[in-house]
Amino acid sequence: MSTAEPVLQVRGLRTEFLSRSKRWFPVVNEVDLQVRAGETLAVVGESGCGKSMLAYSIMRLLPKRIARNGGGQVLLRGRDLLALGEPQMRAVRGKDISMVFQEPMTSLNPLMTVGRQILESVVEHERCTPEEAHRRVIDLMDLVGIPEPEARFHQYPHHLSGGMRQRIVIAIALACRPQVLIADEPTTALDVTIQAQVLELIDRLKRELGMGVILITHDLGVVAEWSQRVMVMYAGRKVEEADAETFFSAPAHPYSRALLASVPRPDMSVDGAFAPLTEIRGAVPPLDRLGAGCAFAQRCDRADASCTATTPPLQTSAFRAVACFKADATDITSSGTAHAAAIA
Repeated sequence: MSTAEPVLQVRGLRTEFLSRSKRWFPVVNEVDLQVRAGETLAVVGESGCGKSMLAYSIMRLLPKRIARNGGGQVLLRGRDLLALGEPQMRAVRGKDISMVFQEPMTSLNPLMTVGRQILESVVEHERCTPEEAHRRVIDLMDLVGIPEPEARFHQYPHHLSGGMRQRIVIAIALACRPQVLIADEPTTALDVTIQAQVLELIDRLKRELGMGVILITHDLGVVAEWSQRVMVMYAGRKVEEADAETFFSAPAHPYSRALLASVPRPDMSVDGAFAPLTEIRGAVPPLDRLGAGCAFAQRCDRADASCTATTPPLQTSAFRAVACFKADATDITSSGTAHAAAIA
């Protein structure tokens, strides 16, 4: 792991939404994280756990009529993005910190050519002539592996395959060589071959440009192969964080263990027959209806009265951070490398 100073530090970030009953409730609750140059932090958890809300909060992309900041800091090279006015934030967003959104077909404008959409970001943030901007876009399209970029420049999103559209979205995000890239489910709906190509592309560009990457994903196989650290979110809170090898060899939080146990693996068999998959019973509770105690308690086999009475604080050690009264890694005996390799 890099020992360099973090490019991005999030401290105690809290984002609140307005409910139909006109009550504010947290969707991101006191979250801390940091990302260093050349490092990938994977953020995992079920749908509804607050992963995308965390990304939108960092980027300040949530509508003000239903969302507000409830506290914390987002420090990009020491500069608090939450303290910036909107004009200042517009100068940072897309230039110093960028985001790859989940579905390229909905994040791209169907009425504009893909070349013009990349060009917009270059013109907005870089001082260059129209000829230089056009050349920059062609170079970007070539960088992300778009064949015949001069011809593709004039095509519309519907002319391209899913993998090509995703590469265009990545080109837009990388147009100004950002310090931090947030990739929110960048391989959703892509086939396995294209998925690998997109992830290899992000990893290569991360190393070439020295970016820090936040990778939001449900796929623990992707996490095992491409990330250096893992952060687990549940009901808007960070419940565990560790380096990737520690996470896969000794997950401490019951939710982390349940996530890993629910992943199909080639070695999951009993006497030559496939063993049934482990499921996590129930569902993530609505964030506007959370009661006292641990949000995972109703789904946890280890929960007792203390878990439903008090919210467990985040305990930090040299190897991990975990928010659980029952955290215990002593029953995990598999090799982290072997376990990660089996999932991947």
